[in-house]
Amino acid sequence: MFQKTLWDQMFKRIEGVAFSVTFWDGETRHYGLEEDGRSSPSFQFIFNQPLSLPDIMSDPVLRIGEAYMRGDLEVEGSLHELLRVAIEHEATILEGALNSSFQRVTKSLFTRDQDEQQAGVQYHYDLGNDFFRLWLDDTMSYSCAYFRTPQDSLEDAQRQKIDHVLRKLCLKPGETLLDIGCGWGGLLIRAAREYSVTGVGITLSDEQVTEANRRIREEGLADQLEVRLADFREIADRGQQFDKIASIGMFEHVGKAYIPEYFDAIERMLMPGGLSMLHTLTHPEEDPPNPWLAKYIFPWGYIPSLREVVWVLPEHDFHLLDAESLRLHYALTTERWAENFEREVPRVEAMYDAQFVRMWRLFLVGCAVSFRHSGLNVHQLLFSKGLNNTLPLTREHLYRGVLRNE
Repeated sequence: MFQKTLWDQMFKRIEGVAFSVTFWDGETRHYGLEEDGRSSPSFQFIFNQPLSLPDIMSDPVLRIGEAYMRGDLEVEGSLHELLRVAIEHEATILEGALNSSFQRVTKSLFTRDQDEQQAGVQYHYDLGNDFFRLWLDDTMSYSCAYFRTPQDSLEDAQRQKIDHVLRKLCLKPGETLLDIGCGWGGLLIRAAREYSVTGVGITLSDEQVTEANRRIREEGLADQLEVRLADFREIADRGQQFDKIASIGMFEHVGKAYIPEYFDAIERMLMPGGLSMLHTLTHPEEDPPNPWLAKYIFPWGYIPSLREVVWVLPEHDFHLLDAESLRLHYALTTERWAENFEREVPRVEAMYDAQFVRMWRLFLVGCAVSFRHSGLNVHQLLFSKGLNNTLPLTREHLYRGVLRNE
């Protein structure tokens, strides 16, 4: 009874949305209804059993996420709407209960070494190409797409993202390109085919190395491209340099403590006057990692603030040329991923289990909600090593045609 009273007090603080809660004893209560009582609930929150209050209070984000994964909590109706409400009312609901758990998780995540970072990447990306192929598009792009209109297909938007990045890099035939965190090789293949560059891709995922090199051979580009299992620091230590460097969606795996090492490596690998594109998730301020995401989805990840990144650039004689927010583009991307995932739930459950399905559903829908309703963002930052006086004077080249030769 005491636990039900505490939950009841918490739910009563939520305004602006109608929802219902069914408790473990079968009682259903309604919250947030209009005065006339005729509003239809947007979702129903179902407790299949009482939860451990000490666990919830010590680490609410982690423990509630785990309860959903186990099936101790269920959601009927819109999970998207429930998570939106949770984000918009987080401070009111939890009243600072997250602070101690965030600090504990943050301390451990900020000090992980290189081997542990690799293990974290492999934990996520080595789930298997067959898994990601179920709900990604044919480009196998696992980062923010670029939508010209909200009606664009996911595949078109991913190809547009790749072209958008390549235009920003102002590639020329014969130049060398390094793709850090190259995924399954889509950007490298496009760059080689359309701009006649040679390139190296690096990733910490064995699965991605195998598939990317297979695709490169299939495209007949093995004499121009290679994907290696390597850390960016290894490439820098070998003294290899490139005209252009792209880093799309991998910076979040570097970790707060190793941000200086990343930019030091870029400085060593980038030719004078060369361009580098950093495409990364960002927070408005320096926020600790989400404990549930850190444990179950992205071990040892860290999303920096925009100012953390920009602050470091002058220390390496990097000059910021272009900064673009793609927040709504990532909202659209993750919404498409979540829709694709739901269509494939029977196959995913056959590959793993029901708990895995709930975990990834929570992750994908949570991302979509976060990009629309929180400060979570994604930025593309283009910078040069030293001054470069040969670049276009305007941004018109980014939007004229689909490719440089059209």
